[in-house]
Amino acid sequence: MINLLFSGVNPSSGFPGEVYSLVILALIIVIFCFVVFIKSLFADPLKKPKGVLYIAELIVTKVDSMVEENMGKRFHAFAPYIGFLLIFIGGSFAIGLIGLPSPTMYLWTPFILALMSFFIINFTAIRYNKWRYLNRFIEPFPLFLPMNIISLFSPVLSLSLRLFANCLAGWLVMYLVYSLLSALSEAIFTMPYFIAPFVTPFLHFYFDIFSGYIQTLVFATLTMLLTVNEVPDDIDVLVPSKAK
Repeated sequence: MINLLFSGVNPSSGFPGEVYSLVILALIIVIFCFVVFIKSLFADPLKKPKGVLYIAELIVTKVDSMVEENMGKRFHAFAPYIGFLLIFIGGSFAIGLIGLPSPTMYLWTPFILALMSFFIINFTAIRYNKWRYLNRFIEPFPLFLPMNIISLFSPVLSLSLRLFANCLAGWLVMYLVYSLLSALSEAIFTMPYFIAPFVTPFLHFYFDIFSGYIQTLVFATLTMLLTVNEVPDDIDVLVPSKAK
């Protein structure tokens, strides 16, 4: 069972399908960024962007607004990472629409994403708290040291397992639906996949688009909130510097 959760296939058969989907998704993102970069070199800055440049500008604007709203202008440098999370996780769900397994079905994928967020959260805590960062391990009493160490790593488990469990639940539901419709179609029409195309697109829209959108926002928002919560209360990060 553990091997199934981490790989999804027999190790002797090679890499799991989720790894190939991850590579394909990464290539799509890289190609998109490369095209945007090339087009931006020849674009007129005085004209309204169109096509790919318009999509890129829309994404950047939305991500910047999201980061500023949840973290404040002082944390604008986190926007590229949050943008990466939104694009990668959202793309991992959406890639199921073309029949490929979601990369988030491979437990190591959400775990690595959560681990990256964990390092960013704690880097922010060390940067703003300095030596006071170590106080969390002995508060309110030194006897709480083991419990505080466990709680330190709780965001990794929380972020990764939430994302993985939701993706796994959607996959299980779709598997059961396809199995049921296949048996029903074969019994009525003697064709195993006659009914499924009329029913499953609505379910794919929910699990691959709507649910994927929600889980992407949850992961990115929790990352931002957990990061900004590491800043001491005496440092105001939500008020722009010009307004002080």
